[in-house]
Amino acid sequence: MRPARAVGRWLSSALLRSAAIIVLLLIWEAAPRLGLVDATFLPPFSEVARAWWELLGDGQLGEHTRASLTRSFGGFAIAVAVAVPLGLLIGWYRPVAAFLGPLLELFRNTAALALLPVFVLLLGIGETSKVSIVVYACVWPILLNTISAVGNADPTLVRLARSMDLSTPKLFQKVILPSAVPAVFTGIRLAGAVSILVLVAAEMIGAKAGLGYLINASQFNFAIPQMYAGIVTISVIGVAFNQVLVAIERRLSLWRVPTS
Repeated sequence: MRPARAVGRWLSSALLRSAAIIVLLLIWEAAPRLGLVDATFLPPFSEVARAWWELLGDGQLGEHTRASLTRSFGGFAIAVAVAVPLGLLIGWYRPVAAFLGPLLELFRNTAALALLPVFVLLLGIGETSKVSIVVYACVWPILLNTISAVGNADPTLVRLARSMDLSTPKLFQKVILPSAVPAVFTGIRLAGAVSILVLVAAEMIGAKAGLGYLINASQFNFAIPQMYAGIVTISVIGVAFNQVLVAIERRLSLWRVPTS
């Protein structure tokens, strides 16, 4: 009986979590058919699903998705590799933070897409400019959250660790890094979403493949169901990527004891 109850609870939980999405899809299907919106510009969901399946069948969806994921994940990985160590350095050493603070404030308030023409002019319309704009956009949420996480480390734990004569590397390993994991992963999850959104915009300029290119080309050709199919694909990828990052965060945070 226990396995059956566990399965029942899992199904109930899954249904509850997906209820809002199911309602949205039902409204999307019904609104054009009932004439509440123009079906030319917002076709029923079933037509979008059919277009998505056709794009998948002829290989176009796979080709565009692979192109986008390669650029997005590549830029995202570079941003994580650069921003986390740099954030730890800036957050720990106050003189470095004071020196770089004005520069960080300047660039953090400069939107990535506003600099897209600059990246294109300097790096061309090839892969380098697209990956670079993703790196730029992803660095800031990771960097700023990492700096904040280090600066907000529990001072009592830090003093206790120093009283035990822990070296700086040991202090980082035993105190700073574990306490910083939640905030750092908040920045990483934000960067994961940004990596996809910024790339889609970048792919609308000069790209020959990618989901952004697919959406833009479908709009110009008035292939509206295909356009929405690309948008839905981006949304699904974003949700899946976020869930992967949440699972990794939980894996790295097993040491934490939940408070009641």
